[in-house]
Amino acid sequence: MKALIIAATAAASLIATAASAQQAGAPANPGPVIPGVRVYYNARLLAQSSAGQAVEARMQQLAQEVQGELQPYATSIQSDAQQLQVSGSSLPADQLQQRRQALQQRAQEAQQLEATRENELRYTLGMQRQAITEAVSPILTALYQEKGCGLLLDRESVFMMNPAMDVTDLAIQRLNTALPTLSFNRMAVPAQTQAQPAAAN
Repeated sequence: MKALIIAATAAASLIATAASAQQAGAPANPGPVIPGVRVYYNARLLAQSSAGQAVEARMQQLAQEVQGELQPYATSIQSDAQQLQVSGSSLPADQLQQRRQALQQRAQEAQQLEATRENELRYTLGMQRQAITEAVSPILTALYQEKGCGLLLDRESVFMMNPAMDVTDLAIQRLNTALPTLSFNRMAVPAQTQAQPAAAN
């Protein structure tokens, strides 16, 4: 859970840092604009578009809500564990064993709930990103045609380029108009998706 919250919070700053580093290391002569070739940076669109920022902000809210839901379980279990450690020596062996088993069961249930909530957050984030991808797809197709492209490259696989070849800003502008924001709540993971945990990682 903590890892998911940290990842959601840090995404925009990481993209901003990467963009700054690329600008700082840009050559004085960026070279010619290659006809028919353009570059698109999807990660920057997700971080800087209004819809992408809305998703990030809402995901942070949902993660905090889940953290608030889980915290009382952790506090209660930790408190009971400490009490059992202090008073355990004065209890009959059978009672001590019963209380240990009950505490272990509660801890397992809390872990299962945490795993469920984390899967729900991951699934929710994935669905919102899919919505953005579906909205930007026709925009990229239109830009491809308008720019007379024969090749549209992923920015993450391009080390250096002439900035004039980057269509990301145009894509962000048009997406902000087509999909200004996204509103959503935490989504339950469908049963068929739960049966494929590897695909969610």
